[in-house]
Amino acid sequence: MGANVIMVASGKGGTGKSTVAVLLGAELAARGRRVLLVELDSGLRSVDYIAGVYGKTVYDVEDVLNGRCEAGKAVVESPVYRNLYVISAPYSGGHILPAALRVFVEKVGPVFDTIVLDTAAGMGVPFEAAMGVAHRALLVLTPDPVSIRDGRIVCDALEAGGCPEIRLIINKVPRTLANCGIQSLDECIDTVGAQLIGVVPFSTEIQKAGATGAPLAPAGRPRLALRAIAARLCGQYTPLVIR
Repeated sequence: MGANVIMVASGKGGTGKSTVAVLLGAELAARGRRVLLVELDSGLRSVDYIAGVYGKTVYDVEDVLNGRCEAGKAVVESPVYRNLYVISAPYSGGHILPAALRVFVEKVGPVFDTIVLDTAAGMGVPFEAAMGVAHRALLVLTPDPVSIRDGRIVCDALEAGGCPEIRLIINKVPRTLANCGIQSLDECIDTVGAQLIGVVPFSTEIQKAGATGAPLAPAGRPRLALRAIAARLCGQYTPLVIR
């Protein structure tokens, strides 16, 4: 039986997509899953910092997809999150070929329980390649008009591409929406047209995790929010609180 493949996408940059991808992967790993996180954002890599593998990688995803090395040589286990394994994107250049990604996923699928594909922002080649192999898409946006509009465009593209399941994560949500340009989080859900799977609060702790790879506090609001999303991804009923 192959791995469950989850692509993490966003319409615009700055939504915290890659940080969410790493931290959700870590939460799935904490639930006993063997998780492979593959970064597809060639030339703009960040997952290595967030997952704590910076300086530990020798090969990247392009090396694997182009046959320059075996997948096992590019996989690095996170020293921060047990059972979370990472393949980074190249520092510069690189191309993600959809056919090569499909072959790779089929090959490593039996080794992992979950494969998380961190795509580039927008709908370029990495997005198209991931959509071709994903069983589920997580669309990450922030509560502002531009991100919501772009999120709708990406959601439409996922539906047109035949993505089996699309779920929405609203990230960086402040305690009040007074300065966000929207009335409520329901506006995000209704405009994008995807089912909500979780809300992650704005947090300097998550910012620090994204910049330094520091783990989240076990009982803090951000960790609990991400843990709840991971539980829902695993089919466990967890009450969904929008505000």
